Amino acid sequence: MNWNQIISTTRLGQEELVSNDNKHSRTQFQRDYDRIIFSSPFRRMQNKTQVFPLPGSVFVHNRLTHSLEVASVGRSLGSMFFEKAESENMVIENPLFQEIGSVVSAACLAHDMGNPPFGHSGEDAIAQFFKKSTEPRLRNELSDAEWKDFTQFDGNANAFRLLSHQFNGRREGGFALTYSTLASIVKYPYESMLTEKAKFGFFQSEKNLYARIATELGLTPVSDNPVRYSRHPLVFLVEAADDICYQLMDLEDAHKLKIHNFEKTRSLLMGFFDQQTENKQINRLNETLNLVSDPNEQIAYLRASVIGKLVKQCVDVFWDKQSEILSGSFQKPLIDHIQPVSLEAIKIIKKVSVKNIYNDRSVVEIEISGYQIIGTLLEVFIEAMLNPKEGISRKMLMLIPDQYMGEHTTIYEKVQAVVDFVSGMTDLYALDLYRKIKGINIPGV
Repeated sequence: MNWNQIISTTRLGQEELVSNDNKHSRTQFQRDYDRIIFSSPFRRMQNKTQVFPLPGSVFVHNRLTHSLEVASVGRSLGSMFFEKAESENMVIENPLFQEIGSVVSAACLAHDMGNPPFGHSGEDAIAQFFKKSTEPRLRNELSDAEWKDFTQFDGNANAFRLLSHQFNGRREGGFALTYSTLASIVKYPYESMLTEKAKFGFFQSEKNLYARIATELGLTPVSDNPVRYSRHPLVFLVEAADDICYQLMDLEDAHKLKIHNFEKTRSLLMGFFDQQTENKQINRLNETLNLVSDPNEQIAYLRASVIGKLVKQCVDVFWDKQSEILSGSFQKPLIDHIQPVSLEAIKIIKKVSVKNIYNDRSVVEIEISGYQIIGTLLEVFIEAMLNPKEGISRKMLMLIPDQYMGEHTTIYEKVQAVVDFVSGMTDLYALDLYRKIKGINIPGV
């Protein structure tokens, strides 16, 4: 792989068009960013759980605010890498190389758009529904690869589908994003058949599409059957931005919700700074903290300082591992290779988060609710899709928006249409529809 090929303004569905940035005040990748941020699926993320239940009196992160923050960090990562390349006099002929920050930022903005409602458990709820399904047609009329798309449902693959698929009534190419932005979203560039774990990058329906993008960008093919490619290099920066944000922002939310007290949270964040070698920076941090009396603002200041530190370290790793990344031999997340003090601090936060945050009662309750709601919605709508003339199926199908309908000729396409519909719901819409289907809290009843 090389920088002259992997950054391209070719747009999905508009391959025959030649981009001319002179006609636009925005670059092609800035236009990607704008197409994403003004879209309905992006706006719906404001009502999708990130970790904690959607806000009552305390506002915590949802999928939308998380994505905006990841995009901000991603832009810094890409821009700092370009600045480092310039300072080191790295010669790249491709003029688009300077747009790395914009590519990463757009990909970060879209990276969670395929995630279903109800937080991290939403993906598993969909997968478990199919694993436990007793509907014989689902297993008998799907290929092994198609079946695994559902039993190992992954939000990453769903994001690629959402952005690239031509839904009913929409234009070819979906969002018509650039190849580089689309490829930078796919963290796991292989099909579901390649893994027993619930992580893969594209469904069977988009396999050929991804292969076309990968070939155009010169991504290294690893296997033809099952299909697998090396990651697009910018995926590592998108992944690093996500890793940095979710670890630190979940911690900040836990402080606001009083799951962690101030001293505990402060101690975890100060753990990123070496007491032996960073005395001057620690003193500056303490001086600023003494000037700020609001505990939430103190934690926000420390969090921002840690993000800046981690961004620099991840850029250094990306720079040092650049040749391995371009050859496809580097596989691990950048954050796994940061400086020892920071790496140990991350490990401690992960351990604390699993114990106190991800197993907090409020988180567990919404996960349990999500399983029940998602399972019920999939059951009734798949039944309606497979048996459209029976019972109440016709009326159930009227509840599915036109964009998910159309000429579905195979069982795979019909089931996928329902999964598209359910995974795109907000938490509140899914809950409301579940209650109506179950006859709960119906007005006038």
